[in-house]
Amino acid sequence: MLPMFPLGTVLFPHAQLPLHVFEPRYRALAEACLSGDGEFGVVLIERGSEVGGGDTRFAVGTVARILAAGRLPDGRYLLAAEGTRRLRVREWLPDDPFPRADVELLDEPGPPADARSARDDVDRLLKRVLAMSAELGDAPQSIDVTLDDDPAQAAFEAAAAAPIGPLDAQRLLELDDPGERLAQLESLLVECASTLELRLSGA
Repeated sequence: MLPMFPLGTVLFPHAQLPLHVFEPRYRALAEACLSGDGEFGVVLIERGSEVGGGDTRFAVGTVARILAAGRLPDGRYLLAAEGTRRLRVREWLPDDPFPRADVELLDEPGPPADARSARDDVDRLLKRVLAMSAELGDAPQSIDVTLDDDPAQAAFEAAAAAPIGPLDAQRLLELDDPGERLAQLESLLVECASTLELRLSGA
């Protein structure tokens, strides 16, 4: 059983997740995690709202580990967490006192032999897209993104930094093959670059 935090964004392994926890059931989740192993699951909400319940959630998500926590005087929590491993929800349990699920951890196969070249292509494209976004004032998280040498980890890091929507991010998260993840991410970044170039040219 794992405490679960459905969100409107996708968390990738190796990515950072800052959280401002104010809803009572998620305050209870934070307290339970902090008194335990500090881990909870994050899944993307398919339909509905992360506030108040009644949402529909995707089945594949990521285990998050709390790195730092602060409790405000009014009971709210500020958490800094990091994604560690992908998960798949086997069964959702009752939401009382907070969302919980029976999950399985997903294996991460090694990258294919040619993944290093794909990692380098994605790295160049990502830097270009983030630089153009900054030039247009779109305020990306950071244009100074350094990807890990390992293609599998780099694919997750690039996906987290890329200016893509949550559904595209979810599709990348659900892929089991890191080589396919890099290929799909490269296609998305090429599309982003084309759109940004048109905007920069005033077309």
